[in-house]
Amino acid sequence: MTAAPRSPRRDTPPPRTGGSEAEVLRGFLDYLRDSVAAKVEGAPEPEARTAQVDSGTNLLGLLRHLTFVERATFLGDRVSDWPSTFHAAPGDGVAEVVARYREAVAEANAVLDTCTDLGAPLPRPRPGKPSPSVRWALTHLIEETGRHAGHADILRELIDGSTGR
Repeated sequence: MTAAPRSPRRDTPPPRTGGSEAEVLRGFLDYLRDSVAAKVEGAPEPEARTAQVDSGTNLLGLLRHLTFVERATFLGDRVSDWPSTFHAAPGDGVAEVVARYREAVAEANAVLDTCTDLGAPLPRPRPGKPSPSVRWALTHLIEETGRHAGHADILRELIDGSTGR
């Protein structure tokens, strides 16, 4: 007996970006941002906030965490308790968490739009703490977002079988 064929994957290939280093880095970051938001968008509730694995990880928590990472990295927000960023508030639904993430991304992109030198420090308001270079911040966010996008892929498939980017 053979397994029934799965429905076709809805997959988006990596972006075609401009040739500059900044265009490539920003293009891949935006691609990953869209991918992880799409994994959470439309996820059924309460499953989106329910732990699907023993670590307690859930879709809403992942996207909420990435919102804090965006805001801390590009906007200078302080986070005193990183583990708590993985937990959505009881009243937060999928639409609210996705909207806050997209808002943080838009604000971060507005900051990045002013950055012309990837080697320069990020222009973020954090007195007494040096800012990382724009290049480092973009690379870090690509790694962080890509890692959690992979987690979101698995969690969403466990919830409703949805696959692809």
